[in-house]
Amino acid sequence: MANPGPGNSITLRIDAPSNFSVTSELAAAAASAGAAITALDVVESHPTSIVVDLTCNTIDDDHATRIRDAVEALDGVHVRQVSDRTFLMHLGGKLEVVPSVPLRNRDDLSRAYTPGVARVCMAIAEDKSKARNLTVKRNTVAVVTDGTAVLGLGDIGPEAALPVMEGKAALFKQFANVDAWPVCLDTKDTEEIIKIVKAIAPVYGGVNLEDIAAPRCFEIEARLREELDIPVFHDDQHGTAIVTLAALVNALKVVGKKIEDVRIVLSGVGAAGNAIAQLLLEQGAKDIVACGRNGAINRDEDYADAHRVELAANTNPRNFTGTLKEAMVGADVFIGVSAPNVLDENDIAAMDDGAIVFAMANPTPEVDPVVASKHAAVVATGRSDFPNQINNVLAFPGFFRGLLDAGVSDITPPMLVAAAEAIAARVDDEERNASFIIPSVFDPEVAGAVAEAIVRVVKSGAEKE
Repeated sequence: MANPGPGNSITLRIDAPSNFSVTSELAAAAASAGAAITALDVVESHPTSIVVDLTCNTIDDDHATRIRDAVEALDGVHVRQVSDRTFLMHLGGKLEVVPSVPLRNRDDLSRAYTPGVARVCMAIAEDKSKARNLTVKRNTVAVVTDGTAVLGLGDIGPEAALPVMEGKAALFKQFANVDAWPVCLDTKDTEEIIKIVKAIAPVYGGVNLEDIAAPRCFEIEARLREELDIPVFHDDQHGTAIVTLAALVNALKVVGKKIEDVRIVLSGVGAAGNAIAQLLLEQGAKDIVACGRNGAINRDEDYADAHRVELAANTNPRNFTGTLKEAMVGADVFIGVSAPNVLDENDIAAMDDGAIVFAMANPTPEVDPVVASKHAAVVATGRSDFPNQINNVLAFPGFFRGLLDAGVSDITPPMLVAAAEAIAARVDDEERNASFIIPSVFDPEVAGAVAEAIVRVVKSGAEKE
């Protein structure tokens, strides 16, 4: 299933003989090794030789080596250097801090810093609520992780998690003009994480919990929501749930089914799976079978995990007790947030007509999307190289923009539903089809639409009170 992608992009700097056909020969050699060529530039030209930069997408490091070998097999050709464009992008990190006010002269310095800043400090000391308007707090989010559940990589530690958290912060700024900063903690202790986040909270207007393993993440989120006066959002749970619901709303329209009538099989009962189940129930789903490693969560089993107990009580109305594969027979919808290749073509073929498959494990989905599309009417993944990418970037920047603009601390189910509906509405009725059920992450209107939806929910609740 693996295809060359921009996440494994390389540039080969090549010394080659100067002739009319050399660039086409270089391109053909790389393509013969499976490279997806994105650029070819002549950077130096001499009477008998040229220097060429050939840029291409690859599958992995071994594939990059095969491409290099194929190019060097040409007569007179030498690959001087191979640059990994992903690593080059990360050199020095992806964030910086810049002042938002001018510091041109002594007067500016006197107001921004000493002595003038003392007056602002004392105003806040007398009324702490003024920190929201007089500091970065009103527009700043802490992206907090312990590095235990990073992407598809698992427990890789806080240092290795930092590039992901930097990326998250960059997305906050790019899509919603929210200033976010990585906070990678070198501890897996629940109480210590809660204590640290509470201690740094005065700086921030919100907390985005990220890549913290279940079940620890559930308690951390619940406690911080209870003990802090700023919003706390676990993106792996609620961001994933919002975008999944948005995609499902449109997918159901494509196949002409209603959420209250369909049978949904959910693979994965960790942070994302629990949040998805809760939000689908909130939206009116009646028949959800959630499956873990040992099969369907059901009422005949005793679970030590409180979240599995809750799933057993609120889902699986037929009390199905079989395996994931058995649950797929006759199902209308499959939603996977679990592990690679847990299903095959026969499992998708066993689903009902007009089946919907969301295989969102990254980087390798629960079932090959090309294979799934042979039998399912709508297929979506978490990947950018297939149609219908279910990506949290559609949710969290605008969601926090709305929370910060509304100045609220509580996150409610109506907010989650409103955000999902705002995302779904970005796909027009005329454009919606099996390959377009979710807007692009680069749709410039998505974050604003989500933010406006959150503010409307807050205002509506205030008016009712």
